[in-house]
Amino acid sequence: MWKTGVLLVPGLLLVLVSAELQQEEEGSRRLPPPVKLDFGYVPAGLYETVAHYEPGPIGILFQMVQGFLCAVQPNAFPQELIVDLVKGKFEAFQREYHKAIYYEIGFLVCAAVGLLFTVLMPVVGLFFCMCRCCDNCGGEMHQRQRKNADCRRGLLGTLLFSTSLIITIGVLCAYAANQNLSSQVKNIRRLVNSNMRDLHTFVNDTPVQIDYLISQYATAKKKVIYDLNNIGPLLGGRIQDQLDKEVQPALDRALNMAAVMRETKEALENVSVSLEVLQEGTGKLNTDLSLVRTGINQTLNNPACNVVDSDATIAQLCRNIRQSLHQLQISANFIRLPSVNPQLAKMNEVLKTDLSSIIKKGFSSLNDTPRLVSEQTRIIVESILNLVDGIGQDISSFSKKFPVKNTLSNLTIFVNHAHAKIEDHYPEVDKIDFYRWICCIALCCMIVLVLAFNYLGLLCGTLGYDKHASPTTRGCISNMGGTLLMAGVGFSFIFSWLLMGVVTVIFLTGGNIEKLVCEPFQTKEIFKVVDSPYMVKPEWKNFIPGLIYDDSDLDLTAESLYSTCKENKGIYQALRMDKVFNVSSYLNTTRFTKDVVGHLDNIRINLIGIILLEPEGKQNLLDFSEAGLSEINYADYLEEVNKGVTVVDLRSFAAELEAQADLMPRGSLQMALTGYSSSLRQIHSQQVIPMEQAMSALNQSMRFLERTASDLPNKLVAVLDAVEAAQYLISVNSTHLTNQETNKYSATIVGYFNQYIDWIKESIALEVAPCKPFSNIVDTAEIMTCSFLVDSMNAFWMGLGCSTLFLLPSIILAVKLAKYYRRMDTEDVYDDTETIPMKT
Repeated sequence: MWKTGVLLVPGLLLVLVSAELQQEEEGSRRLPPPVKLDFGYVPAGLYETVAHYEPGPIGILFQMVQGFLCAVQPNAFPQELIVDLVKGKFEAFQREYHKAIYYEIGFLVCAAVGLLFTVLMPVVGLFFCMCRCCDNCGGEMHQRQRKNADCRRGLLGTLLFSTSLIITIGVLCAYAANQNLSSQVKNIRRLVNSNMRDLHTFVNDTPVQIDYLISQYATAKKKVIYDLNNIGPLLGGRIQDQLDKEVQPALDRALNMAAVMRETKEALENVSVSLEVLQEGTGKLNTDLSLVRTGINQTLNNPACNVVDSDATIAQLCRNIRQSLHQLQISANFIRLPSVNPQLAKMNEVLKTDLSSIIKKGFSSLNDTPRLVSEQTRIIVESILNLVDGIGQDISSFSKKFPVKNTLSNLTIFVNHAHAKIEDHYPEVDKIDFYRWICCIALCCMIVLVLAFNYLGLLCGTLGYDKHASPTTRGCISNMGGTLLMAGVGFSFIFSWLLMGVVTVIFLTGGNIEKLVCEPFQTKEIFKVVDSPYMVKPEWKNFIPGLIYDDSDLDLTAESLYSTCKENKGIYQALRMDKVFNVSSYLNTTRFTKDVVGHLDNIRINLIGIILLEPEGKQNLLDFSEAGLSEINYADYLEEVNKGVTVVDLRSFAAELEAQADLMPRGSLQMALTGYSSSLRQIHSQQVIPMEQAMSALNQSMRFLERTASDLPNKLVAVLDAVEAAQYLISVNSTHLTNQETNKYSATIVGYFNQYIDWIKESIALEVAPCKPFSNIVDTAEIMTCSFLVDSMNAFWMGLGCSTLFLLPSIILAVKLAKYYRRMDTEDVYDDTETIPMKT
């Protein structure tokens, strides 16, 4: 006996806390039904959250930052160190601190550079200021004249302008990253609201899906009722198909033998008629040929053939014709052949019994199997139909008792409360983002101020420069350009250390989050840390099943849960509920299936009433074997048939005769011979051709009779034995066959229930309560943390840091270039006769 599993799981949401569906055992009787039931598609709500972020053009900047971080930190994810740190193994961590230093060496070097920049820049600025006050470091208002002064001025201006452009690009990148973060903060509400709506969809659609699973029992029930109401064509048809494998060939052989009987009678009739035609035609043909032969002989007695003085050619022609006259006679003699009328008479007696009708009755009796099965199983079918109705009522009543609505309402309240809490924090988030935006803009404005002085200084210095003016007589605009450049230098010393300090702090924070959180999440290495055994509690191997089911040994990890929900499979499969909750204890469907199988096992099919060949038909076959076909002398018939009608072809003989007559001179002899050739052609067309046709028919009939008579008794015995064997199969050995087909039919009926169960299990695992909203929540958190915050923050420090670093060459170039724009107090003087410059 086989066991069935659960017919329905109406309480799916209850297992969100702790539930499981026990796998059923497949019994030996279970066979796949021949017809796959169509239960349709489980109604599923549309989850609107698209947990995917495309940064757009700024993504190129994000990729550059990530490439830089990979160059700074190329080491593998330190899983063991993080696990030891999380587990509180500080001693082990202290022993292996060098691994942490090795992992962070890139960040530490960059941080050291930033810190050194932050500390040294104010000191260098202070000493630079003091040095300038002492007329050193370019503070002396005197410029030595050199021949390449214009070239140096142009080079310094170009380099400063290029450096300013690079700084500008860095500021723009930082500004774009700052604006991107502010714009993405506005999308947080949209993403969170979308996730909350998906959770509502999850909660609201699950009862509808469960009701749909229950309602689809009607599909299986409808198919079961259909098969039970059509048990005659289905079960009886299967039994008949199996019997046909033995019965059909036997009855077909008997039916073929009946056809052979009819064809044998037709052949005997053809032989009788053909023989009569040939015998009659042979006598007449023999007479006509004798007359022609005699007439030609008399004609050849013409004096023209016998006169010695006549033409020797005519005499020779006459001799040739006379010598060929012996060919004008018949070849085959059908008169000596015996008649087949005795055999024909016996066949007429045999065919008085209509064997085909008798065999058709056997076919009809076999085709009546479905009706016999339907009549013999009527009571059992009615009892099973009542049982099927009872199963449906029990399933419906059980689903009403299960507390699904209360669980759903509690979950709805939780979702609404969580959503309200999140909504309350939106103003605070917007406020924090506004302050952050102001601070970032202020940092950018510090560099923009330096850039403004650089660009204005370059503009004024370039426009106000007069190559004919001496350093002490330079104009105000040129002098203003130099002053602006020096102002930019001053602000560079004032702001650069602060900017680099901020960049260092953001770099260490954003870079480590990218390498320790965001990148491992993409590669799923972070799940290995989360799923590390005994990390949350020493007694919990896996914390998720330990938290939910109090069974930490269950193979349920955060990675498997996330991956399953990512594929939008059911929460039932994601949480491995099948391992902790046995629904079979709530739905005892084994009793129903046992009752169904028990009723089906009571089916007994009796086929004794099927008679394939009645005794009259058997006797008819025996009479056919005694019809005397073997007494016919087929050799004599075939011998005469193989002969020609005449010794010579009359048409050829007539043509030859006519050709010889044409060689003779015109006269009575020629005309007489020509007339006899026409007579021969007429005899051939009127007598020989019909006789040849009759000979052909006789030949075919005799060969058929010869084949039929060959081993005829043994053939008939073989036919009778085959029919007897088929009848024995039906009357004696059909019990095993009917039981076998009944078992298959029972397995088909029960298979519809099992197919319904399998569909429910598959639907629960894949379609009912798909948990994509939960993986979307994780993905949304990753998008907000990494894509919105970390990527923008990293792009900000990269742009700001690049601009800050290039303030160093900007300071040097601005100081050197300012000497060419500012008005000097003293200058070099040249003698008109000498080329050596003199200082005044």
